[in-house]
Amino acid sequence: MSSSKHTIRNRVSFMEQQIPAYAPILGILGILIVWEVACRLEIVPPLFLPAPSLILSAGWEMLSSGELHQNILASLYRIAVGYAIGAVCGIVFGLILGFSRWVDAILSPIVYSIYPIPKIALLPLIILWLGIGETPKFTMIALGVFFPVVINTFSGVKNVDPIWIKAAVTFGSSHFSVIRKVILPGALPMIFAGLKLAAGTSLLLLVAAEMIAAQQGVGSMILHYGNLMITTKLMVGVLILSILGLLFNRGLGWLERKLLPWK
Repeated sequence: MSSSKHTIRNRVSFMEQQIPAYAPILGILGILIVWEVACRLEIVPPLFLPAPSLILSAGWEMLSSGELHQNILASLYRIAVGYAIGAVCGIVFGLILGFSRWVDAILSPIVYSIYPIPKIALLPLIILWLGIGETPKFTMIALGVFFPVVINTFSGVKNVDPIWIKAAVTFGSSHFSVIRKVILPGALPMIFAGLKLAAGTSLLLLVAAEMIAAQQGVGSMILHYGNLMITTKLMVGVLILSILGLLFNRGLGWLERKLLPWK
């Protein structure tokens, strides 16, 4: 019996071991080393997949000329505005859906029927409605963010334990207080799940919109160098998108830890 308890304790201790902060870096470095060696040995033609050292050299050249930061700033501006609009509208609408059975019964079928439509397919129609400029790009990104946030917020509200709500009402909490102190905190984990899911979607739609209807931006830059078959500079754009995705995820994770310390 004692031996069994000791074995279980060892397994739990092993599972709770802290992962070193440098562990994720090891995986990235390993991939870069294998990638560089494969390119140096010409296992992969440089035109198809340039070595990381050549990509970094091209990135430094683009940074020195000012080309890179202009495209990054244009993309960051678009994604910041579109993401903020989509996230705020999605959270508010998801809370309304979760609180009102009438709104849920009337609008939920509409939300779930529009959600599977590829948003990029709507871009020509959005351009027709809103004209050529930044507004269609903001709208595309906002639509891509809106639906995952709405659905996750709605699910989060519905999954709040009814016992918590009954306990708050029993102790005399007002309707607004129950929403602010019980339902909203209880739904936050699902809301953040939706925000993280929407972050990847927003990058995807940003690139697609910039490739179709933009003169500046990371997506436009990738398309331009792809047409010229300058793959080193094309891969610089892909690397930037990867970094932006990582920063998005880390930033939302940090915000989640601050707002949900109990989680």
